[in-house]
Amino acid sequence: MKAFSHVVAALAIAGAAGPPPAGPQAAARAAVVLDNERVRAYRTMADVVDGVDHGGGVVIWLRDGAGGKAGRAIWRDDAAAPPAQGMGREEVVIVQPRGAPMPPANAPPSGSKPGEAVFTGMSFVPLFDNARAAVIRARMDVDAREGFHTHASDTIVVHLSGGEIEDTANGKTIVNRWQPGDVEFEGRGSSHSARNIGRPVDVVLVALKP
Repeated sequence: MKAFSHVVAALAIAGAAGPPPAGPQAAARAAVVLDNERVRAYRTMADVVDGVDHGGGVVIWLRDGAGGKAGRAIWRDDAAAPPAQGMGREEVVIVQPRGAPMPPANAPPSGSKPGEAVFTGMSFVPLFDNARAAVIRARMDVDAREGFHTHASDTIVVHLSGGEIEDTANGKTIVNRWQPGDVEFEGRGSSHSARNIGRPVDVVLVALKP
């Protein structure tokens, strides 16, 4: 959620999400919703991988179904391979890290990982952690707040519920109204604070390994 990660500076750095597929039944090809030098993300159906690059990636379910509940996340060594049995037909977001990891020396000296900043009314549940990414399920309750913090890693926020997040970065405050399936990018070194001004917000955070 923007507050979670876009909150940081996804605004300025955000690689921005494009329009989602026309609908669950219409996705004959994965739609690119985020694309920059660090990551590419697609919105598609779990059984539709046409248009997805070969290579490892995180698959995140947006809705409950035969393949799992909304917020389920798994790593696939080849996200473009034919879907395995049991993947289901639910709508998903696929997040693929791009390029070589960034040198540790480039990490911001005071950066924080998801869940490490000063948060009030927020919860974090680790889903998995491997050599390329740490994936966390997060919730921002009504009036929850993220204290001012700097991102230590490039973070992709996949919105499950949608909601309204007031975000302050670079001296400016805006209100972001997220929809289920929206994807945002918070760049490493970006700083911000956030507050939930609407209903509870659920997201999955994908923090890329530096």
